[in-house]
Amino acid sequence: MKKIKRVLISVYDKRGVVAFANELAKSDIEILSSGGTALLLQNEGLSVKKVEDYTGFPEIMNGRVKTLHPKIHGGILCKRDNTEHLNQAKSLEIDLIDMVVVNLYPFKETVEKGSSLDTIIENIDIGGPSMVRSAAKNYKDVVVVTSPDDYWKILEEMKKNNGLVSLKTRFYLASKAFSHTALYDGYISSYFSKIDESGKEINEFPEILSLQFTKKDLLRYGENPHQKAVFYEDSNAPSGTLAKAKQLHGKKLSFNNYIDLEAAKNIVFDFKEPAISIMKHTNPCGAAVGKTLKEAFEKALATDSLSAFGSIVGSNREIDESTALIISKMFVEAVIAPSFSEESLKILTKKKNIRLIELGMPFIDKDNDFEFKKISGGLLVETADRFLLSQDDFKIVTKVKPTEKQLKALLFAQKMVKHVKSNAIVLANETETIGIGAGQMSRIDALEIAIKKSNKELNGAIMASDAFFPFRDSVDRAFEVGIKAIIQPGGSVRDAEVIDACNEHSIAMIFTGTRNFRHL
Repeated sequence: MKKIKRVLISVYDKRGVVAFANELAKSDIEILSSGGTALLLQNEGLSVKKVEDYTGFPEIMNGRVKTLHPKIHGGILCKRDNTEHLNQAKSLEIDLIDMVVVNLYPFKETVEKGSSLDTIIENIDIGGPSMVRSAAKNYKDVVVVTSPDDYWKILEEMKKNNGLVSLKTRFYLASKAFSHTALYDGYISSYFSKIDESGKEINEFPEILSLQFTKKDLLRYGENPHQKAVFYEDSNAPSGTLAKAKQLHGKKLSFNNYIDLEAAKNIVFDFKEPAISIMKHTNPCGAAVGKTLKEAFEKALATDSLSAFGSIVGSNREIDESTALIISKMFVEAVIAPSFSEESLKILTKKKNIRLIELGMPFIDKDNDFEFKKISGGLLVETADRFLLSQDDFKIVTKVKPTEKQLKALLFAQKMVKHVKSNAIVLANETETIGIGAGQMSRIDALEIAIKKSNKELNGAIMASDAFFPFRDSVDRAFEVGIKAIIQPGGSVRDAEVIDACNEHSIAMIFTGTRNFRHL
């Protein structure tokens, strides 16, 4: 392993590059550079040999071709312990390049700006990835640097080791470089797989799915202590998503915390009014809307205060002082909200372990929002269930019509039931859940649990079901406890029998035409 004598620097992200190059120059390291990077370094007084002067070939085609040359790649790929390589380099006047400092054109950022297809294409880097891959392939002899974050670590090591960079560091940087180019190519592949020749989006589900995730946090364990777990962030994640949320207080988030926080936020942001969800094991044990957040919280808590022990709380409004006071009297694992007032933070941070997660304004992409489920040997992908029922979407199928009050309750419950694991039943009034039956093998069992969990007199309440009723037994049972209106998708071979049961009991029924199973 030899000292660094020659470095090639060609970067789009120029953070820290001048200071880095200055330190290299102090060690009498020759600097090769191209384009804007060369100009920047020269303007800062550094001695730089331009790539075109070294290769004897000018940059051409508006800079599309500048580093794609044998004297560049030969200098990078030459194996220093291979006599044939060294002899060929000498005979062809190829100087060895010991360090490559390269990062790539901003393809992803250009796409996100909504640039034209021509502009996007010009931001596909060709020479950069080629140099990075060449250097990473020959990591035993060449140091490859793709991130400004690594500049000072490398300089420190070189100072400690008389200009040498250890094999361990070279391998780490090479691994990072291959990930860097893979991520970059993944962005390009994902973009082109979804558009036509004009740049118009045409393909919701591409033939080859390229996903890019970067490791953000190693978790203590998974769903259970014997399971290992880690959190990977979607490289395309925008602000307003859980991945970009800010933890203001409390212990590190666990695997199960992440799952429940996502479920909690998804419920509350279906509502325009102040809304609260209280989650246990990805199911709501209570949810409500109110004129104030405090009122919504009290109603949600009343649904099943026993199950709320150790829960996750979701809010679609800033957590205020009065709501924080209620939360502070409970054992709550975590709270997620757009923001927290100063007064609420003073109250809640007195509890050492409660996790406070500031989401900001939520990002909800109704057109390109996908959910994934890993199975052995494959991946299931679906668009997220963003269905929200409006009064133009449903059909009243019974003789009895729902009252205005019942209709409001039915629409509230319909928003709720799609967030409950199937088979799912929600009993509610117009502003709060009264009883929730989740995750049962039969619909009648889900109804029985909802009845058992109900916190109020059910006479006059309404019922929502995430899928059709296969038999009339649920309607008959609903009548026994005083349910006056039902909302469900319809579509059973026994729909007529179910409708007849409603008519016999003077229960109003609405068909939505849309099933809302939740298995994930």
